[in-house]
Formats: sequence, structure tokens, C-alpha cells
Amino acid sequence: MPALHPTVEEGAQPPRSEQTAIRSMRAIGTTAHVAVTEPATVDTAAGILYDELVAIDNACSRFRSDSELSALNRANGTRVKVSSLLFDAITVACGVARRTDGAVDPTVGVAMESLGYDRDYDEIDPWGTELTPAPRPAPGWRRIELDGHGRTVRVPPGTHLDLGSSAKALVADRAARRIAAVTRTGALVSIGGDVSTAGTAPPDGWAVGIATDSSTPVDGVDQVVSIEAGALASSSTSVRTWQRGGRRLHHIVDPTTGDCAAPYWRLVSVSGACCVDANAASTAAVVWGPQAVTKLVALGLPARLVRHDGQVIALNGWPCDTPCGPLTGQLTGSQS
Repeated sequence: MPALHPTVEEGAQPPRSEQTAIRSMRAIGTTAHVAVTEPATVDTAAGILYDELVAIDNACSRFRSDSELSALNRANGTRVKVSSLLFDAITVACGVARRTDGAVDPTVGVAMESLGYDRDYDEIDPWGTELTPAPRPAPGWRRIELDGHGRTVRVPPGTHLDLGSSAKALVADRAARRIAAVTRTGALVSIGGDVSTAGTAPPDGWAVGIATDSSTPVDGVDQVVSIEAGALASSSTSVRTWQRGGRRLHHIVDPTTGDCAAPYWRLVSVSGACCVDANAASTAAVVWGPQAVTKLVALGLPARLVRHDGQVIALNGWPCDTPCGPLTGQLTGSQS
């Protein structure tokens, strides 16, 4: 099993071995990594990843006044023609909302802003006074009007979209597929813990470390799993946190309340055929709380859930933890 590169945010780490080469970069408020099985192609792969990150930031950033998404959020109910990338990102977000029964909803933008997440996370004041007014439910993804023929989008007045729950996973999928196609090599892309693979994996698979905190040393991860194909995503309520009026807040919002999801799960990791699917399930599980186990079993996706009291639950073929340290198990994302 390849040794692990230092940890990435929200519980995922790319592999490092003599058979792979890695490049890393800061982008969209997080750290992105690309690993390839043919070291001679790593610079080309890094260039492709960089281009994809720039494109998604220009299209989907909620924190840049000059992004397409910010312009759409300012349109105040006017129908807007958008780029194919933003249209695809919103379409994907609506698909995620539909598949999760609204647990992951792109219309939580105003709720995010009201909770204090109104700028890049690194710029958020970690302490602050109590927030007012009280949280309100998100308007709901069904109110977004998409016209594929004209590639236009209409968002109701007063509604702001936030694509953070799906756009990062989308760009991981896009970049991994494009890198594998261009370089004809196996590729793994990890963006803030959202991992996507394409092409042929290393002989032992891609090693991914599971941990709650991005600062966890390599030898302190909860578990090491190997994925041969597909993707893996982790969602945590213990990272990207801040306080307002003595109350601890985090970045995963329950659309039914407009407030942070109740702190039932500390970390949820899910394997899927693509990163969008894996991330949708891991984020929704945090929102679903105690109902997550039943819903994930029904979805059939391998998953590992860590409750705030430390209890660990492994589902649908995810390898169980052992008390003697990191455990290696095989996951195939294409199982979904």
C-alpha cells in the first residue's frame, strides 16, 4: 500500500509512492492535489487541474463579486444567460437536491450569509456576537428555473445560490476525467477532501486516509482505505467552524431550518461512482442525523459514520475499524 501524503481537509489524503507523482496547490479556499501513475505527466496534470479550478472559481464562487454566480444572485429574479459550466453546476446541484430529498439544497445562500459564512473561510472572524435575525428555511431548489435550450437561469428575488456542496466535487470529477484522457495515465484528484479517480489505478489501488481534521499527522489517521475506481468524499462538522455569541457554527446547513445541521455526526465518508454522488451522500448524511444509517443502507453506498460520541458505524461493505491502528480495506467506487 502506498504511503500517504500529508493530510488534506475534511478527511482525505492522496497517495505517494515510487509509482506515483503528486502536485499540490491552493485554490478555491482549500488545498488541491493531483496524483498520477506516470510521473512524467504530472506537470501536465497539474496544469489541467489548475485550469479547471480557475474555471469553477470564475463561474461558481459565492465570495467573488465578479463571478458568474454572484451576478446571478444579484439579478433579483431576472432570467440570466450563463456559461455552460455554471449551467451544468446548477443542474448538478439541483440533481443532488432531488436525489437527497432536499437535504442538500443550493438555495441556502442567504442562510449561509446569515450564519456568518459570507466570505472565504480563511477570512471569517472565528469569534463574534450573536447573529440576528433567527435562521429561516431555504426557499427550495424547485424554485430555480433552468432553460437548457437557451442556457438561462432564473432565481427568485431574494434567493441566493450556494454551490459549495456540489461544485467542488464536480470539478474533482471533471479534472480527473480530463487528466486521464489527456495524459493516458491513472489519475487521482483531491480537492479539500473530495477525491475522484479516473484511468487505471496503481496495482494496490489509491490509498486514502480518513481523518476528521486536516492537521492530523499521517500516522494518526483513523483509517486507510484503498479505492480502485470511482470516488470518495468526507463531510465533517468539526472543520470549517466559527463562533457567534458563544455558539459554535459550521458550514453544513439544514435547508429545512436554514441553520447549521444538528451535531449528530462528526464525520461521514462515502464511496461512490463519482465524487458528486459520494459528496451528496456524505453531506446529506450530516443533515439526516440519526436517519442517515437507514437512508445510506438504502442507497447501497459504502460509508463510514462517526458520531459525536465517538461511535463508528461502517455500512455497505466499508471495512470496519480496528483498535490497533489504521486499517486497509478495498473499496470500489463503481459499486454504486
